[in-house]
Amino acid sequence: MFWDAYKKSFDAWEKATADLMEVWLRSPLVLEPAGTMLTAAMKAKSMSDKASAMWWASLGLPTKRDQERTLHALNELESRLMDLEEQLDSKRG
Repeated sequence: MFWDAYKKSFDAWEKATADLMEVWLRSPLVLEPAGTMLTAAMKAKSMSDKASAMWWASLGLPTKRDQERTLHALNELESRLMDLEEQLDSKRG
């Protein structure tokens, strides 16, 4: 009995809150500042990534991008070697 009353009141509260939040979060008063903050955060992240890459490069160490390029090249070489091995096996057999 108590649980049913609690459940009904909670459901009513949840619906009212969801309706209010939906209206509020669609408001330009919320979206514009949030968009501005997100843009600023992404610019700061980009600047941080560039500074980090420059720092690693100044030490003569490979950056993440350099490592990814090298890994891609190694994967291509491995694939070519496997193809050549298959061709040799098919000619032998």
